Amino acid sequence: MPSSLLVALQLAAMVAAVLPAGAASWHPAGYVPLAAAAGLGAWTLLHNRPGNFGIFPEPRERAHLVTTGPYALVRHPMYLAVLLFAAGFALGWRGLPQLLALALLAAVLHVKASREERLLAQKFPEYRDYAARTARIVPGLR
Repeated sequence: MPSSLLVALQLAAMVAAVLPAGAASWHPAGYVPLAAAAGLGAWTLLHNRPGNFGIFPEPRERAHLVTTGPYALVRHPMYLAVLLFAAGFALGWRGLPQLLALALLAAVLHVKASREERLLAQKFPEYRDYAARTARIVPGLR
């Protein structure tokens, strides 16, 4: 699957997760994962150098491997932040469309992470050791 299609599916799922379903009212439980997403996303962006990563799974030419900060907990902290973001809206709107969008997003990010990791392992010989000791997206799950 082309990277551009993966990114398009990711963005479509994120938009679908945000939109309210019908006359849905917001449930405050959605604020918890949204706050976690904002915190983790900010930590990840502040910890990584600008220009080191992007929305496409292919590593940039001048990329360097980051294994500290949020990357010591999971190999894809921004993917986790995006999932928490969508989960916040799924909990907040409590709608089937948001749950389906969250499931689609999780599947797309799984495929993206698989591709990205294959490419990172080619670019950085030490990536395999890092991957062996660090959870992929969810802490505690490899």
